[in-house]
Amino acid sequence: MSIPVENSIAGTYMAAKPVNASRLFVASCLALLVTSLTFALRAKIEGVFHDGYGLSREEIGWAFGPAFWGFAVATFVGGAILDQVKTRNVLRIAFVCHLVGLVVLLFAKDKTLLFAANVFIGFANGSVEAACNPLVTTLFPNDKTKMLNRFHVWFPGGIVIGGVLSWLLMSQLNLPWQALAAVLFVPLALYGWLFFGETIPETERVTSGVSYRDMFRHVGAPVTIIALVGFMILATSLSIAIDFNAASTWIVVALVLAAIVVESLVINKTSLLFPFTMFCMFLTASTELGTNQFTGALLDKTGIDPIIILVAVTGIMALGRYFAGPLVHRLSPIGVLFASAVVSAIGLYLYSTVSGPGSTLFAAIVFAVGICYFWPTMLGFVSEYAPQTGALGLSILGGAGMVATSCVLPVMGRSIDTAGPQQTLRFMVVLPLILIVAFGLLAAYLRNRRVENH
Repeated sequence: MSIPVENSIAGTYMAAKPVNASRLFVASCLALLVTSLTFALRAKIEGVFHDGYGLSREEIGWAFGPAFWGFAVATFVGGAILDQVKTRNVLRIAFVCHLVGLVVLLFAKDKTLLFAANVFIGFANGSVEAACNPLVTTLFPNDKTKMLNRFHVWFPGGIVIGGVLSWLLMSQLNLPWQALAAVLFVPLALYGWLFFGETIPETERVTSGVSYRDMFRHVGAPVTIIALVGFMILATSLSIAIDFNAASTWIVVALVLAAIVVESLVINKTSLLFPFTMFCMFLTASTELGTNQFTGALLDKTGIDPIIILVAVTGIMALGRYFAGPLVHRLSPIGVLFASAVVSAIGLYLYSTVSGPGSTLFAAIVFAVGICYFWPTMLGFVSEYAPQTGALGLSILGGAGMVATSCVLPVMGRSIDTAGPQQTLRFMVVLPLILIVAFGLLAAYLRNRRVENH
């Protein structure tokens, strides 16, 4: 992929500090590809460990858990220490953890080794997110949202590749699941080689002179946010159900919101922009990842193979993200997010009304167009409108999105079991509807801030 040098940090600092922006970007994409392939691999081998090795669904769920909470923990810790331990060292941690995790996985035949493998893989995936998001924004300071969208092509793209490989190797060639796992060593070796020996620049926060203390302060309510996400991880790990009908749940929500307001406005004397954005990330991630995770259960009786829907959705997401540049330039990040919320709400509603293959595929296309820009554009929005939050802000956002998904999945599963797929999809429409209002308010806030600055 050819990157115009004038839009990259290589063009800005070529004389003083040679940085191969194109090579580092390709390496980052390959690292994210490995991350997404581990998601596709888990989806494929779940049946193998149940039918072939005799693990119960509960045991498999427990063994897969570290892939999610390990991701979130590594993302949070990585974002907080990235500038101290340096990006290159976090990338080395990611490489070693990926290597160890995949080797352990190849020998896994019980829940203990499967759990151990996912601990390493989860921490590796989170380390990639923690290091590569700030690296991309640093390499391309003039095209942050565009290049973050291109970087995040490789998450849905990897799921498509993983789905095709699993079909080819296991369904057509009848090879064991270890052959599919072994394929992951190829992009792993490539991203390790591409990063090795390269000059990796300081993050944008460091080069712009924002202090480490100010980075935490501009997050708004770092203590409350980290405590909140930590509690969510604990609740998910211990399978503590969230009852949205209980008054106690809403009392806790009110207390958390009050703590965020006090810490942001009174203690840190900064705006609520980042905490508000994190709230939006909870909803965008749940809309995207929660629905896609339950594609099979939600669309089981529509007459079309759910794998076809998953590949169609992720394929459209990959294409949309790659060509996001002109759209972001025309609408701005907040405009893209507002439009995405509208389209994803329409897509979810159509999902809830479909009854045949044709209408299901059409709904899937609409939904894919709606959600494809959510994750990378949320990251791009923070890097553009709250750059002082640095690597910590990007890491908190990514980790929060993953934790929110792990919390909403049990709620969706219970709803599917009790109310059925269609009613669950109608329930999920509420999330993008809230986002439409939230992004509208955010757009008005940014418009007023621009007027005040002029």
